[in-house]
Amino acid sequence: MTTATHTPAKPVGGSINRPNLTSVGTIVWLSSEVMFFAGLFAMYFTLRSTAPELWAEESAKLNIPLALANTIVLVLSSVTCQFGVFAAERLQPRRAGGILQFTRWGMIEWFALTFIMGAIFVAVQSFEYAELVAHGISIPANSYGSAFYITTGFHALHVTGGLIAFLFIMGRAFIAKRFGHFEATSAIVVSYYWHFVDVVWIVLFLVVYFLR
Repeated sequence: MTTATHTPAKPVGGSINRPNLTSVGTIVWLSSEVMFFAGLFAMYFTLRSTAPELWAEESAKLNIPLALANTIVLVLSSVTCQFGVFAAERLQPRRAGGILQFTRWGMIEWFALTFIMGAIFVAVQSFEYAELVAHGISIPANSYGSAFYITTGFHALHVTGGLIAFLFIMGRAFIAKRFGHFEATSAIVVSYYWHFVDVVWIVLFLVVYFLR
């Protein structure tokens, strides 16, 4: 008498892996940000098409060398941010050597440098705003002023939000008894946002300062 043994059938193609909820949430969040900035660009190009002479006159007042230097600072902050991510992936929150031994820096040191560079970007942009207002470019002045300050201003707010996020991540790394994967994942998510903000600024910089 033989006994049949029931063996559960294995799904074809291997086991099903659930997507990481953090990754999915980050993608959805950044997708909503892409749509938000797409709306701002649409507004900018619509207003520009209605007053090309005004755009040519007012854009000539922009301080392109200052904006270019500021852009370089922001782009380099993405590099320092990524070094912070590499340290977080190694689960290294703090430096393992002297303050000038950059190769032994931890996440906190790299993120602190990124924060400083981002703060410089916002400060320089505020200075540029003051210069442009002195030259008669303001939100109520005309459509160019409205489009310029709305697009670049909302981006500056996003940069400020990123700076607050860096403070939060560094603060949590300081108080954490053990720097683990949860803290590292939070740092990676913030880096995604920072890289996104940098890419948006590069496009915005080319459109606002160089498109004639």
